[in-house]
Amino acid sequence: MTEYETITSEEVDHICIITLNRAQVHNAFNPQMISELTQEFTKQNTNPNIRAIILTGEGKSFSAGADLVYMEASKDFTLNENQQDAVKLEKLFNTIYTSSKPIVGRINGAAFGGGVGLVALCDIVIAIKRAIFAFSEVNLGILPAVISPYVIPKIGYSHSTRYFLTGERFDASTALRIGLIHEIATDQDELNQKVTTIINHLFASGPIAISQIKEILDQNRRRSFENVRPYLIEKIAQIRTSPEGKEGLKAFLEKRGANWKKDEWGRYKDRTE
Repeated sequence: MTEYETITSEEVDHICIITLNRAQVHNAFNPQMISELTQEFTKQNTNPNIRAIILTGEGKSFSAGADLVYMEASKDFTLNENQQDAVKLEKLFNTIYTSSKPIVGRINGAAFGGGVGLVALCDIVIAIKRAIFAFSEVNLGILPAVISPYVIPKIGYSHSTRYFLTGERFDASTALRIGLIHEIATDQDELNQKVTTIINHLFASGPIAISQIKEILDQNRRRSFENVRPYLIEKIAQIRTSPEGKEGLKAFLEKRGANWKKDEWGRYKDRTE
């Protein structure tokens, strides 16, 4: 387990479990947490031993967004200081967004402000039923600016408009309906069970194919329809002729598991035991 002040990171069975670890303040961001999360995601994004990342929170909340002490200090920052502060937060979000590893959000409780931004960055999200969400920035007279490029594609302009403007709280059922999360768990046991199921699906899939899928999803969002078509033709041709593509097809025809499927992978357990 890597030692940090505001997060924990544990590598187990080719999974990295990153936990926001400031439960006493509902896992709110401060400069230290932003720095440590950026450092750890940068490390894991290129870690050849890791095939999936789980992001979760310690205690009853996932993340309350920005720490109040941190927010109070920022009101006295100069324009330049605030810009530099925003650069660091955006670097964190982009580091997570550009990860080649699948990121599973294990949302154990409430997520507000930037905490919802973290939820939106996860590729697959399972949330506990009692979780509530809010883009609460507007209630403080500020903006969900840095998180908006990641949230809007996830929930769409219509839902972003409503919840950005009102700052109102919404429950897990609403989060599911608008596409912020993918499944709801009634309690911690079911939350772990559902996360385990997702991890097992991911570990049954080709790791290079997964990273390439994340890339084509991003390119489909960024490029025009006409511009992306030649790129996609090239990508499928490349993966079919790759060692992983050939192994996957050969394993299917021979009715056996591909060489990336191993029993010891994907056995996510409740680390709070």
